[in-house]
Amino acid sequence: MKGECLCGAVRFEIKGDVPNLYQCHCSLCRKATGSSANAATFVEQENFRWVSGQDKISSFQKPTGYRSDFCSVCGSPVPNQIRGMELLWVPAGLMEESFKAAVKVHLHMGSAASWERDAGECISLDAGPESLAALKNAINRT
Repeated sequence: MKGECLCGAVRFEIKGDVPNLYQCHCSLCRKATGSSANAATFVEQENFRWVSGQDKISSFQKPTGYRSDFCSVCGSPVPNQIRGMELLWVPAGLMEESFKAAVKVHLHMGSAASWERDAGECISLDAGPESLAALKNAINRT
């Protein structure tokens, strides 16, 4: 399995199957991703290999220990080693190939964004709207 950041500067490979995924809904993960949750998996260090771009990785760490590694070119979150463990945290959205793993755990639902809790009731589109008018129509149908 191959993965890369948005601009392709940071690339990696995972040997074997991708383990099941989790989504973290805490406020830190929301801020790091700009999304409602951070979908990722843990990969054993022996099954992970950097292909290129390690010199393009920057890190941000809070005093609490929360760490976010990201591509210094495009800003995509990238894999990082879990402190004191032989595991790497790997963002699921970086995978280049389709895989069969599924989200098995939702973490920190107690601090999930209030607007996320309503997601099950919203309109789902197979693709993006084709125009501003179509977008406004979809939003107004709710």
